[in-house]
Amino acid sequence: MHEGEPQLPGIDPDGLGRWWSRHVRPVDLPLAFERVTGGLSNLTYLVRDSAGRRWVLRRPPLHGVIQSAHDMGREYTIIAALSGSGVPVPAAVGLCGDPSVTGADFYVMEYVPGPVYRNAEIVAGQTDERSRRLISESLIDTLVALHELDADAVGLGDLGRREDYCARQLRRWRRQWEHVVDRPVPAFEQVHERLRADIPPQNGVTIVHGDYRLDNLIFSPEGVVAAVVDWELCTLGDPLGDLGILAAYWSDPDDDFRTLPQAATHLPGFLRRGELVTRYAERSGRDVADFDFYLALSYWRLAAILQGVYSRFASGAYGGTHPDAAALPSRIDQLADAALAMTRRSGR
Repeated sequence: MHEGEPQLPGIDPDGLGRWWSRHVRPVDLPLAFERVTGGLSNLTYLVRDSAGRRWVLRRPPLHGVIQSAHDMGREYTIIAALSGSGVPVPAAVGLCGDPSVTGADFYVMEYVPGPVYRNAEIVAGQTDERSRRLISESLIDTLVALHELDADAVGLGDLGRREDYCARQLRRWRRQWEHVVDRPVPAFEQVHERLRADIPPQNGVTIVHGDYRLDNLIFSPEGVVAAVVDWELCTLGDPLGDLGILAAYWSDPDDDFRTLPQAATHLPGFLRRGELVTRYAERSGRDVADFDFYLALSYWRLAAILQGVYSRFASGAYGGTHPDAAALPSRIDQLADAALAMTRRSGR
């Protein structure tokens, strides 16, 4: 932010300048701040100093914070632990637990250059069919690499409970739903009961990113994953939870609806959803016979997450409007219906 520009919500330039001068070297003040759009949870800002150095700052929404989903210290610990693990993450720069600096806890990580494929316009302008296939393959291979890590060896063995991942997810997001829902959604309740009654055996224990999708990745110009970001939902548990989330966000050309309206993966060159699952199974050696359960769980879970996002938008927790906000209720209904259809298809 430069002189004369309005102050960004959630940013105190003076407080952050003082913190930066004490904790980040080298730095040339003043700092300029730019909100990074696209995410619907924690607030993310690009930070520049007067010499052109760049960092990324993450902090919780302005209010309506769910501690388990907006814990800056936990997210910082995860990326610090994964540095050098073989799973690419931005370098951790610093963590601040003093809310007097800018109104909330925050952390700073290095800026990783490279495209983030947030929408079809970006993808169509910067990639071709060959590079989209490479992007798809690198995305899956990076997920396999994450699931091969030993959580204890990288210092994340205490990140969360290891057993009953799916049951934990069902309990957690049902509780959140009950706190924020503002209208009946019968399909959501039906799916919850069906999934709870038929949870498959857990497919091992790994680090689970929790929100693994195309626009939570930064790529190199060659189409290789350069960094995985947005670790706020990371835990230990069933690796197929990540595969289900990835597939729920992925859009195929013949889908009835897109979880993300701006999704780009229906464009020619990207692997289809089934091809993603096949590549994951081949590279990881994991049994994906129960994949439909994880996809239904992911659609259902996303409905609960978006209901929380909608509630925070309505309360002003993000400091402004978002072009997708008005459409969220219909997307929530579509997700609940998609989850219900998936449980019917799988006989659950």
